Amino acid sequence: MLFHILIEHKNIETSDRVKGLMEWIKGFFGDLGITNFMRPTVGFFDVLDILIVAYLIYKIVFWIKETRAWALFKGILVIFAFAAISALLHLNTIMWILTNTISVGIIAVIVVFQPELRKALEELGKGNAFFFFSNLGKMDSDGNNEKVATRTIDEILKAADKMAAVKTGALILLEQDVPLGDLERTGIPIDAIVSSQLLINIFEHNTPLHDGAVIIRNNRVAAATCFLPLTESNDISMELGTRHRAAIGASEVSDAYVIVVSEETGAISMAQGGTLYRDVTVDSLRKMLSGSKKSTKRKLVLWKGRQTK
Repeated sequence: MLFHILIEHKNIETSDRVKGLMEWIKGFFGDLGITNFMRPTVGFFDVLDILIVAYLIYKIVFWIKETRAWALFKGILVIFAFAAISALLHLNTIMWILTNTISVGIIAVIVVFQPELRKALEELGKGNAFFFFSNLGKMDSDGNNEKVATRTIDEILKAADKMAAVKTGALILLEQDVPLGDLERTGIPIDAIVSSQLLINIFEHNTPLHDGAVIIRNNRVAAATCFLPLTESNDISMELGTRHRAAIGASEVSDAYVIVVSEETGAISMAQGGTLYRDVTVDSLRKMLSGSKKSTKRKLVLWKGRQTK
C-alpha cells in the first residue's frame, strides 16, 4: 500500500514538472509572438523551396568568405546574436536602440557590401547567373587555412633578392586571414607552386604578366597582374611611386604581407597594416614573414617617419 502511494506521489511530481516545462515553453514562444502551434503540411514544393534557399545561402556564404566582406559579415552576425540575447533577457534599452537603428543599418550594409553586390549584379546582368552561382563557393583544393611554409618564404626571398640586384620591379601579396578573392579576380589565374624562377619570370620586364601584383595563397601563386587599390593617404613620401602606393593600399584593406621591389633603386620594402617598411634586408624580411618578434640589428625606416627597432 505504501509502495503504491509513493509511486502515485512520484507520478504527480513528474506530471507537475512536465506541466511546468510546457508552461515555460509556451511563455517563451509567447514572448516571441508565437501563440498558435499548428502542425504544418509539407509537400513536394515546400521541400524544393527549402532546398533551393539552403543552396543559395550556402553558396552566398562561401562567396562572401572569399572576399574582404567575410570579416564584416561575421561582425553583423555578432550584432544579430546580441540582439537575440537582448530580446530573450528583456533588455529593453538595448532593444530600443537596435530597433531604432535597424533602418539605418540596412543602408549601411548596402554601402559596406557595395563592391560585392556590384560584382554579383554585373554577373547576373551579363546572363551568367548559372556560372556565377556555380562558382560562388569555389575554393582552393589545398584549403584556405594553411600557413605560409618556410619553403615558400625562402623562394620569395630568393626571388626578391635577385630582382633587387638587377632592379626588377615586383609586387607580391601573401594572403593571411582576410581573403583576397576580389583582388585575385582582377588578374590572371596561375595556380602554380611558388618558386623563385617563376616569380622572376613573371616580373621580368616586357613580359605579359609583369605589370601588376602576384597573390600567393596556401603556398601557391594564385594569380598575377592583379590590380590593387591605391592608398588615399597624403603623408607618403614623394620618392614613392605607384607600386608602393598600391602596396600600402592593399595592406590597408587586408592583413596581407605585401612585398615591394623598387624598379628605380632596387630596394626591398614591405607593407603591412597600412605601414610601409622601407629598405629592409632579406634577413629582416624573413623574420617579419615568419612572425618573429626578435629585434633586428638594423632599424627599419618607415614611410611615416617612424622607426622600429
